[in-house]
Amino acid sequence: MEIHISPELCTLFPVFKVGVIRYQNIRVGDSPQMVKGRLQLFQESIFFDLEEKNVTDLDGIKEWRQIVKACGKDPNRYRHSAEALYRRVKKQDYLKPVNSSTDINNFFSLQYQIPIGIYDADQLNGTVEIRKGSEGEEYIGLNGRVNSLQNLILSADEKGPFGSPFVDSERTCVTEKTKNAVQIVYLRPSMSSDEASRMVESLMNMFIQVHGGDGNFEIIGC
Repeated sequence: MEIHISPELCTLFPVFKVGVIRYQNIRVGDSPQMVKGRLQLFQESIFFDLEEKNVTDLDGIKEWRQIVKACGKDPNRYRHSAEALYRRVKKQDYLKPVNSSTDINNFFSLQYQIPIGIYDADQLNGTVEIRKGSEGEEYIGLNGRVNSLQNLILSADEKGPFGSPFVDSERTCVTEKTKNAVQIVYLRPSMSSDEASRMVESLMNMFIQVHGGDGNFEIIGC
């Protein structure tokens, strides 16, 4: 499966890049206690760190808010998924375990202050493009609502949009039936390629440790 970034996005953000991890023969289920415990402890640590600062003061959150604004959206209305997680933690509305895939995604998203999406690869068709959404594009998201995608960064296959740094679609969500998956790490543009590679590889290794199977990764940039 080929994945690329659109020329339009590269014009807006010449150093835009994503990490892409492909997994084969994984087993998704309940998270082991190690993952649940680390996620809970990390949220508690973040809560205390945020007592004297705002979520929007954090470098990663701030950088992605700037991307949202440059795409033509109000970042106060359209909050990327990492910011949404941090706002929940600041209110002490801690994330509960969902499944092994979602929990690891959330842990790394909190750790690096970036959005991360994971998708059932067997539900994807053809080439995937990461681009800006057009007028009229929408999908039913994991929040249970129809989400307009105009001027939002999204990932689309031959069937249309399926993922975004804001909320992903129901069509390609990972479940306990998923055997093959694609993870898209929406990196901070300021992150160096070497730093991005180390981070994405560590995410892949932890995911395989929990889910078994095989994986490979690459950094795709403009």
